[in-house]
Order: sequence, then structure tokens, then C-alpha cells
Amino acid sequence: MEQTIRTFKFEKEKTGRWYIVLPEWNGTKADLEMVQGADTMLDYVGKGTNEVTLALNEQPFFEATPLTLYDGNLPVGGGMYLLNKYEGVELNQQLWLCSVTEHVFGHLPQTIYFKRM
Repeated sequence: MEQTIRTFKFEKEKTGRWYIVLPEWNGTKADLEMVQGADTMLDYVGKGTNEVTLALNEQPFFEATPLTLYDGNLPVGGGMYLLNKYEGVELNQQLWLCSVTEHVFGHLPQTIYFKRM
């Protein structure tokens, strides 16, 4: 089953905090903040910019990098993912993706493939 690759924008505010831009979100803005390593990943992928657009899918696609779920049973919801390598550089970056991830995908994916646009 082929899935549609979706794009999402992430913005870094003057406070240094990253947020996903998700107009349809009915929760609080704080729910959309990228924390616990996800912000570090966006800093790395963004290469110093304050805005990053990522294509995301649960299936591999051309030049996409995998984020692999290694703990999906957290009391706070969401899951811990590992960014093993990015653009050939070994990072072993751990990051938490909150339950907004489940809103976006409909569940907590085992692997999320991403590519900077």
C-alpha cells in the first residue's frame, strides 16, 4: 500500500524553541513544541536556519532518513526514537516525539522516514 508523503514545517522562535506548524491542532501551542532531542535534531538538520520543512512517511522514499522507534511505552505518551545517521554522519541521536505524532500518523509508527525539503 503506497502512502502519501506529507510535508510539515517547523519554526524556531526567538526563544530558541522549535514548534511544528499544525494549524488543525486543537490542543495548546505547548503541545507542539519539539523537545527532548527533537529540537537538537531540527538544529542539526536545519543547519542554523530558523525554519525547516520535512517530508515524512512511514515507508522509505528517495534519500529519506529513518527515525526508529525503540520505546513506545512511555508514561507521558509518544515514543523515543533514534536518529542513527544523517547525511552519512553517525549521530545516534535519541529524541522524544510526543503524542502529537500519533495525531499526525494515526498511531505511533515503528519507523518515520524524513527528508529536508
